Parts: sequence; C-alpha cells; structure tokens
Amino acid sequence: MATPLRVLVHGGGIGGLTFAVALARSGHAVEVVELRDELDALGVGIIQPSNALHVMREIGVLDACVAAGFPWEVLTICDPVGNTLAKIPQPQLDGAPHANGIPRPELARILGEAAVAAGVPIRFGTTIEELSDDGSGVDVTLSDGSSSRWDLVVAFDGIGSPLRNRLYGDRFTPEYTGFANWRVTVPRLPEVQGVVISVGRTSTKALLTPITDELMYLAAVTAEEPDFRPDPARAHEQLKERLAAFGGPVAQSLTDVTGPEGIVYSRISQVTVEEPWHVGRVVLAGDAAHASTPNLAQGAAMAVEDALVLVRTLDSEDDVASALAAWETRRRPRAMFVQNLSRALLKEETGSPTTPEEDELLKIGMPGAAHVLVKPY
Repeated sequence: MATPLRVLVHGGGIGGLTFAVALARSGHAVEVVELRDELDALGVGIIQPSNALHVMREIGVLDACVAAGFPWEVLTICDPVGNTLAKIPQPQLDGAPHANGIPRPELARILGEAAVAAGVPIRFGTTIEELSDDGSGVDVTLSDGSSSRWDLVVAFDGIGSPLRNRLYGDRFTPEYTGFANWRVTVPRLPEVQGVVISVGRTSTKALLTPITDELMYLAAVTAEEPDFRPDPARAHEQLKERLAAFGGPVAQSLTDVTGPEGIVYSRISQVTVEEPWHVGRVVLAGDAAHASTPNLAQGAAMAVEDALVLVRTLDSEDDVASALAAWETRRRPRAMFVQNLSRALLKEETGSPTTPEEDELLKIGMPGAAHVLVKPY
C-alpha cells in the first residue's frame, strides 16, 4: 500500500512484538496493547527452528537471540534408558542457523527492546474494551478509557484470545488433547548439545533442550485428566513419578529438581478457526487463529511467520481487504499442515489411536516435516 497504515496490535507476545517491529520498520504507525504489566514470559525456554530464526534475522534480532541462547544442529532420539536411537541433522532456511534454544524471558526482552528501538509504543495493563468497524477503519476504546481510530486491528493474543471470542463467540474454543506439558529449568548436562527426545512404550515423552551454556529445560508430555492440576507443594514429586521409567540424561537431570519451584505445567490444547481469520479489519494471527500442539516445536515459528508475511502482504497489495485475503490464502495451508502433523505426532509418540488421514501425514514424519518447513513461506 502506498499510504502508511495505523495498526493496533492486541497482545505483546512473540508474534505480536515480531509483527509490530516488522511493521514499524516498514514505515507504518503501530502500537501494542498488552494486558500484562511487563514483558515477562510464562514458561522456561523455547526452541527456535530455522524458519523462526530466519524471521528473527529479517527483523534484525537474530544475533541477539543466538547470543542469549544455545544454537544447535542435531536432534537426538533416545530410548527411555538413554540409548541413542537416531541423530537427525536439522535443515536450514536460507542460511539461517539450524536451531536455537533460548530462555523465554530473554526472547521477550530482545523483542521488547527491538520494539522500543523501532519506535513502537507498548501500553501495559491494557486491553480492548470496545471496537467498531465501519469498513474503512476501526474505532477502538481501551480499558484505560482512551479511544483511537485504526486502519487495522491485529490480535496476537494467544490460544485464549479475547478478540476471537468477540468475533466468533464460542464457535472456536481450545480443544484439550488429553495431554499436558511439564517444564522445569535445570543445569545443562555437557552431553546435551541439542534437543534430546526420549520416547518409549508408555504415554509419556521426555525432552531436554539446551537454552544457554549453563542451562537446559526438562519437559515431559504426559496423559492427564482434564481437571488435573499439580499439587503446588509436591509438583516435583509428581513429575518424578511420571518419569520413573526413564534413565540416562533424563534421570540425571531429575536429580536437580529438588522442589516444586519453577515447574511450569500447561495443558496441551489446540484451536482451529475454520472461518476466515479476519472479520472486516480485525484479524486473528498466531495461536489466536491456529494454535497447535508443541510436537513440531513450530507454534511460535508459525506466529512469527504469520507476522512477517502479513507485513509483506500489506506492503504489496493495493488495499487492506485484498492484503488480508492474500495473506490467509498463503498462510492457512502451512499452518494447518503444522497443526495436523503435530497432533498426529503427539498421538504416535504417546501410543494413541490415529486416523487414516493422520497415518498419511505420519509417513512424512518429523524429519520430513523439518525439510518442508524450511522451504520459503
């Protein structure tokens, strides 16, 4: 578009900040509203595969991410006792690093600093109270009482997206998969030079991910009842009970988990907005539109791809409506591929029944998916 846009971003997470930085660097006026009081980050660490790192390079923060994290190249698959079954080199997208583990708070800091450097205002403790789209713009009232008019409102507000509920009611809500994710930061073992996944004949998977030279996180995917929550006083004991069958580096890392502090538990759910991802000039992106299970480590990668492609499409199309239609046409097949294969992998790794469609996807497998996902998006 020849005329710069005024864009409001609802949500200051990984996708929202990436979008804001890219948009500001492209000459548009953008502001972020974030319900939290600061850019803290729930969780312990995150994997940045090559396609995500390619986006970080495009917005100018790749070197900062690698410096704050732990770059790696080979994924190791082990049996429950720690014997190596396979080593899978990770592919690259357009010369970006293969993969990087990074603490979530560090990634939030890097993206927040990039937003400030790009001149993006971030309003903390603020959310959208009211909005009215008249076809040529969106009038928005925020929870702080201020009102403004925007050319576009983009929601990167997560799997529990308030704007998704406002646009579609309860038609698209998070679907619990029956599994949950336990994560805790521990000292990095010298032999953990990349992600190590331990799988067995049970419904439990364990994963070790280096995030700095000194630290890694231990993750466990376990089958849990919908209403289960860890006991705040003995979450570490409950985690150890679930990983009792594992030996090798998983068992060794558990010796450093001596209390419940720092254990993050989250149910694994997914969301698929099966209608268009935008209503007029209000748009859903990232987990708000297509949250996936974490089995391909592509959730945040899909969000930052959404962000960069949306900025480029807004710049290349003549009007907002055409840009949004073109963006979704390009993004939906890729996001759905990730969501469907990731769910199929979850089932395969935990011994759950799969559908014929999922069996076809599993013929691609994780290594094949990695090569698909480092093709241009």
